Amino acid sequence: MATFKDFRNDVKPNWCPGCGDFSIQAAVQRAVANVGLEPEELALISGIGCSGRISGYINTYGFHGVHGRSLPIAQGVKMANRELTVIASGGDGDGFAIGMGHTIHAFKRNVDMTYIVMDNQIYGLTKGQTSPTSALGFKTKSTPKGSIEKSVSPVELALTAGATFVAQSFSNDLKGLTSLIEQATQHKGFAFINVFSPCVTFNKVNTYDWFKQNLTKLDDLEGYDATDLDVAKRVVHEHNGLVMGLIYQDDSRPDYQSQIDGYAENGLTFADLEMNEETFGKLAAEFM
Repeated sequence: MATFKDFRNDVKPNWCPGCGDFSIQAAVQRAVANVGLEPEELALISGIGCSGRISGYINTYGFHGVHGRSLPIAQGVKMANRELTVIASGGDGDGFAIGMGHTIHAFKRNVDMTYIVMDNQIYGLTKGQTSPTSALGFKTKSTPKGSIEKSVSPVELALTAGATFVAQSFSNDLKGLTSLIEQATQHKGFAFINVFSPCVTFNKVNTYDWFKQNLTKLDDLEGYDATDLDVAKRVVHEHNGLVMGLIYQDDSRPDYQSQIDGYAENGLTFADLEMNEETFGKLAAEFM
């Protein structure tokens, strides 16, 4: 059985010292080992940005896609090879700006996979511009007088769009985040985890201390029911999106694949992909 160490490789992350993404990487490695996966049973698909580098830092199948496109790639991987556990990752800019169209449809489509957003409320790789999750009034190089746009609320968006597993965590809570990723990978359907991951270089507002002072743990709310969508929406709204834990889970809705006629018996996973020399020659000739 694989351990946390089996998901390590020799590639040293080049994130800034103190970046929250280090903890997210560790949580992923711990979680997939805890649920009994082997490195060859996991595919990690990422987009562009600081967060996009994670697919090269974990010893498993990895694919570094283009900006905003990790989700369609990841869904394609899962549809083609149902035997793989698929995790997509990206930043707040990757998922809620250029990739927003894909994100919305992934929420409602419910393909059996996990999506982890490393949310630092800023564009870090391009040296500190306002992102879709930056707060109103947030000052950066792109908004020197303060942002005049209302920020995107990732978990409210997911709840409204129809996601069947919605959670939120903080990179400082390694134990809690690891547990949420374990639950997400075992959920039959699309699992979304938004992770507040402080950028220590460019975001001097949403710091580790700021999140510690402003986040509310759902486990501390007496009687909170993560199976009640109306309660989830109300609590998230009341706390301005600053909650952590399992927000909502619906196990009753079937995942996308199970609703496709013949999918259980067919598909690339079990297809005979052998090609004889004559067929290959004809195919190759079409490109010459």
